[in-house]
Amino acid sequence: MDLEILKIASNTENNKIIKNCTHSSKHKNPLCGDEMQISIKIEKDKILDFGYQCKSCIYCQAAVSLLSRKSINKSINNIKKITNIADNFFEDKTLKFPGEWSTFNRLFSEKNISRKECLKLPFKALIKALR
Repeated sequence: MDLEILKIASNTENNKIIKNCTHSSKHKNPLCGDEMQISIKIEKDKILDFGYQCKSCIYCQAAVSLLSRKSINKSINNIKKITNIADNFFEDKTLKFPGEWSTFNRLFSEKNISRKECLKLPFKALIKALR
């Protein structure tokens, strides 16, 4: 187990339900049973608050913790670009998370390819919420 993943997952500041959310979703990984619930508040095409609750492995917890913190104050267009990178990361070896999103490169790496569905679950739940 990578201590960096444990450290990222241990930040649970956004492990909450947003009462006045504008968008929400639940998503389940059919392969392992991980469950993710996301609630977000959007105004003027920007995420103002992001809450999550999950019953999942440490990889999924790390990904959603990081995603929740990085998504606040970001435009929906920016979020869609990042979720596209996450969705295609393990199939396209040239992809990397850019700039302020580069922290995800610690999680999305070849050594974690066996956990790719766990890492992608929060992104899938977020896209589902945005529909």
